[in-house]
Amino acid sequence: MNIHEYQAKEIFETYSIPTNRRRVASSAEEAYKAARELQDDKHIYSVKAQVHAGARGKGGGIKIIKTPEEVRDAAQALLGTQLVTPQTGPEGKPVNEVLIEATSDIRKEYYASVVLDRAVVKPCLIVSEVGGMEIEEVASNEPDKILKAHFSLETGLSSEKARQYADRLVRDPKLAEQFAKIFQAMAILFVDLDCSLLEINPLAVMENDEVIAIDAKINFDDNALFLHPEITKLRDTRQEDPREIEAKAHDLSYVGLKGNIGCIVNGAGLAMATMDIIKYAGGQPANFLDVGGGADAKKVAAAFKIILTDPNVKAILVNIFGGIMRCDIVAEGILAAVGELEKEGKSPLEDIPLIVRLEGTNVKEGKKILEESNLELTAVSSFEEAAEKVTAVL
Repeated sequence: MNIHEYQAKEIFETYSIPTNRRRVASSAEEAYKAARELQDDKHIYSVKAQVHAGARGKGGGIKIIKTPEEVRDAAQALLGTQLVTPQTGPEGKPVNEVLIEATSDIRKEYYASVVLDRAVVKPCLIVSEVGGMEIEEVASNEPDKILKAHFSLETGLSSEKARQYADRLVRDPKLAEQFAKIFQAMAILFVDLDCSLLEINPLAVMENDEVIAIDAKINFDDNALFLHPEITKLRDTRQEDPREIEAKAHDLSYVGLKGNIGCIVNGAGLAMATMDIIKYAGGQPANFLDVGGGADAKKVAAAFKIILTDPNVKAILVNIFGGIMRCDIVAEGILAAVGELEKEGKSPLEDIPLIVRLEGTNVKEGKKILEESNLELTAVSSFEEAAEKVTAVL
C-alpha cells in the first residue's frame, strides 16, 4: 500500500526525522491561506502535487515559488488535473491535494532509502552522495556512488554502522551525526511498520546546516496491514485502479497492464508463466490475475467481470490447472459471470473470443459444463496452444 508524501512526513515526525514546516490544501484558497500561515522572510515555498507516483518534478508537479499569491496560482493550476510523470503512464494520477512547504535553499542533495533485499532476507540501507531526480541514472551509470548496508530485523541498524555510512557521505562531523540519526530512525521505522520501501530523495543539507527530508515515500507490505489499522486508514483509493480495488474486495490478486488479452489464472507462478507465453506468441497481456488455489464459483465470476470491465480487452484466456481448485468450479464461475452480465443487458462474449484451458482436478466435469452451456468458446489442451489461439483471434 502506498501513501502520500504529507502522510509519510507525519510518520517521519514521530520517528524524529526532520522535515519542513508544511500544510495540505485541496483548493487554491486553502493553499493561499496555508502559505500565509507559513510565511517567513527567510523562506521560499514549494507546492507539490500529492499523487502516488515518483518523478513529480519531471511531470511539472513541483513548483518552487516566492509569494502566497504564486502559491495560490500554482495550486489552482495543479488541483483537479491528471499529473503525468515517467512513473504514471499516459493516463496520469489525479491531483486532489497539494502540499505547501516553507523551505530554503539547498546546499547539497543526497539519497537515502531502506528496502528489503530478498536475496539475503535482510533490510538494506541504501545511500548516495548524489540525490534528486536523476538517481536512477546514477544507479545505472555510476554504481560506485551507491552504498548499501544490510542489517538485522532483530537488532536493527547499529549506531556504529549508521555513523560509518554517514562518514562516507560527508566529512563534517556535525552533519555526519545528523545523517547517522536519520539512518537509524529510518531503519527503526521500516521494521516497526512493516514497510516494503522507505525513501528520502532528496535528503538535503540546507544553507543553515540542517539535514532535512525534502521528500518522503513509504510503501507498506499489504500482508502486514492487519497489524497496523492506523496505516490502513491512510489509504487513498482515488489513486488506485478501480479494478484493483474491486479485486481486493474479492481477495483476488490483480494488476492492470496495457495489453488486450485478459488472463484468468490460478496460482501466481502459472499467472506469470501465462503472461510470458502470451508475449512469446506475440500478444500483450492486459492484466495479471490470480484467483488463488481455493477460489469458488463466486470468486471466479468476480474475476471474469473485472476482466470484462477493461475496454482494452479483446480476447480472454482462462488457464487453470486444477489442484485444490476444481475445474468444474471454474466452469461454473464463468457461467455465473456471463449470466450476471447478461441480466444487466450486456453480452460479454459477443465480440470477445474466449479461450479456455482446463487441466487437473475434475477436468472432465468442467469441460462438460462448458460444452453443455452453448457458450461460444475455444477449448484447448496445451499451454502453447492456448497462447497461439488467443493471439490468433486478435
